[in-house]
Amino acid sequence: MSLAIFDLDNTLLADDSDYLWGQFLAERGIVDGDRHERENQRFYDQYRAGTLDIHEFLAFMLQPLAEHPLADLLRWRAEFIEAKIRPILLPQAAALLDQHRTAGDVLLIITATNRFITGPIAELLGVANLLATEPEFSDGRYTGRSVGIPCFQQGKVTRLEAWLAETGHDLAGSWFYSDSHNDLPLLHRVTHPVAVDPDAALEKYAMERGWSIISLREG
Repeated sequence: MSLAIFDLDNTLLADDSDYLWGQFLAERGIVDGDRHERENQRFYDQYRAGTLDIHEFLAFMLQPLAEHPLADLLRWRAEFIEAKIRPILLPQAAALLDQHRTAGDVLLIITATNRFITGPIAELLGVANLLATEPEFSDGRYTGRSVGIPCFQQGKVTRLEAWLAETGHDLAGSWFYSDSHNDLPLLHRVTHPVAVDPDAALEKYAMERGWSIISLREG
């Protein structure tokens, strides 16, 4: 039994759930559409370039959670899952998860996207273990701030190490599947690093080191 770790956005999903949540809010008129779309794109471009300031990004992305009652947020999130997430589920990703389940491996999703968005997605994928950036929740409302270490770049390694210590699991024989060069710190820590439909930087890096490169996209 080994640990099988999966990035979420553009790995198990065919798009970025954080980015799509911003689009959803703008389309529904919940946030200022023009400004949010512009900032959402700016941060997404920085993420792909490896220059993202995660704290600045989180201040932007978590603000809408603080501006609305929990009941509204939960209703919108349910609509978001149906409208934006179900259409980007990948059959080959589901098959890969099943392959590891059949092997008796422990499945874990690890993602920079906050738990408010990703919790229901992990449930949809049937993965019980989730490490995500944590939005602060107090007195029945989200505060717009994050708590703890953001689950991003080296932060994924730090969060994983804490989880391993808590659960008693280890990285012997472990797998990590990711599309992004932002995940190189964690890819280096596992036994089997796998680049999944990788960005150009990760593809080049993986080829130079002989890492596995796979696609979960149909066709």
